[in-house]
Amino acid sequence: MKTLNDFNFENKKALIRVDFNVPLNEKFEVTDATRIISAKPTIIKILEDGGSCILMSHLGRPKGFQEEFSLGHIAAKVEDVLGVEVKFVKDCIGEDVETAAASLEPGQVLLLENLRYYKEETAGDKGFAEKLSKLGDIYVNDAFGTAHRAHASTTIVAEFFPENKCFGSLLAQEIESIEKVMKTGEKPVLAILGGAKVSSKITIIENILDKVDHLIIGGGMSFTFIKAQGGKIGNSICEDDKMPLALNILKQAKEKNVQVHIPVDVIAADDFSNDANTQTLDINNIPDGWEGVDAGPKSRAQFHDIVMQSKTILWNGPLGVFEMESFAGGTIELGNSIAEATKNGTFSLVGGGDSVAAVKQFGFEKKVSYVSTGGGAMLESLEGKTLPGIAAILE
Repeated sequence: MKTLNDFNFENKKALIRVDFNVPLNEKFEVTDATRIISAKPTIIKILEDGGSCILMSHLGRPKGFQEEFSLGHIAAKVEDVLGVEVKFVKDCIGEDVETAAASLEPGQVLLLENLRYYKEETAGDKGFAEKLSKLGDIYVNDAFGTAHRAHASTTIVAEFFPENKCFGSLLAQEIESIEKVMKTGEKPVLAILGGAKVSSKITIIENILDKVDHLIIGGGMSFTFIKAQGGKIGNSICEDDKMPLALNILKQAKEKNVQVHIPVDVIAADDFSNDANTQTLDINNIPDGWEGVDAGPKSRAQFHDIVMQSKTILWNGPLGVFEMESFAGGTIELGNSIAEATKNGTFSLVGGGDSVAAVKQFGFEKKVSYVSTGGGAMLESLEGKTLPGIAAILE
């Protein structure tokens, strides 16, 4: 696996695929700079070597040249994060761009315009990729968030750098973190899967059963398992058509000696609102008119014990409707347990949209080992798929 450490960037131009698809407010100001901050170590390493950086990214899903999706809006924020001047060019291919790239001096940074202004980017067009490749001497992919897409800038462009291509430090960290969970992690290995639907996690569950010792199934998807086993779940969310699959997962887990832990009690509400009436109930006996919205106190205590005895933890998905303050307790307590285990030497990886949002919201970001930057890419990795953006560097 070639990384930044395999190259000396002195007097070289690094063409870096970053993921600067950041949220903007109505004034086009960056509201969360996490993705820019995550790319900083790669960029600074290259500049300190005496190289220059050409940054390419997409922003949103524009249909042609739409001003609101211009990366020009974020140039000042990138400059602020990096602490160096960032030049911006209002295109990503063509003569003007080639001139701007060619005139870059060591230590300088150039930000290109939104790649997705061209439909050739998402189509994985080889001609478009070749035009991008003319801009740099070494191709660096540091965009885990788009590594599962075979786009021109994430995958195809690597073909034009047969020897001179590598992973940036962010992408290398993502790969290593997932490998720790899936291959090299110290046992016992625990996977915590939450969220609303079993259907979105089926392939992950099936793929990780060979790798884990414990599996906690929480959140809305736990009710499909409970109902499949004959429990009464009231008005709780359930995928009836996935009940046979839930039973099959439990059977497979038993055959593979994986201990599956499902909540034993829940906080139930009589309405899907923060101000609803609530009560703590056995998860198998939720009356009609009530729905489970968070893990109950017994479940939290059980999960804490399992977390504390694990040496490697994957957390993907919350234990309840954490967006509502009244139903965030289970997710917060789980975060506290994982933080405590991490402090004691456990490796903890948090990945997938909602759990990352929860970790940020409740201040656990610095208390776990690694927070993944890629939602879809992370999930596909856990499903056992080889991501095209990663394969392109390894080839």
